[in-house]
Amino acid sequence: MPPKPNIHPVDLHVGARIRMQRNLRRASQSELAQALGLTFQQIQKYERGANRVSASMLFEAAQFLNVPVATFFEGLPDTQDPTAAVDGAQAAMIGAFLSSSEGVRLAELVPQLPARWRRQVLTLVEALADETAKPATG
Repeated sequence: MPPKPNIHPVDLHVGARIRMQRNLRRASQSELAQALGLTFQQIQKYERGANRVSASMLFEAAQFLNVPVATFFEGLPDTQDPTAAVDGAQAAMIGAFLSSSEGVRLAELVPQLPARWRRQVLTLVEALADETAKPATG
């Protein structure tokens, strides 16, 4: 579901960072909600950026996830820097990947592989991505 045009990009970014940190800690939305005294639906809204997270709730989430509050703002593009749009798009793509359970698991496992195998995994993933980017024939 595409984001609503009236959702502020910072709210989207903070929500994605909450989701990423929650997934890294292998906590469910329900567990985070219970720790914050909320419903899991409210956590969903925070993570989608549909609802803004108050400063106190952000503080509580950081405590539960055992990260500094600043973690939720890391990678936020600098709107004053004209080159930041490219870096911001890349950061958003990486953040989206690490917000998925598959992304978290790959990020945990790939560094454990010997360098030679990591290069082979990268070659395989690049080939798969190239294959899916090709137009369907038939």
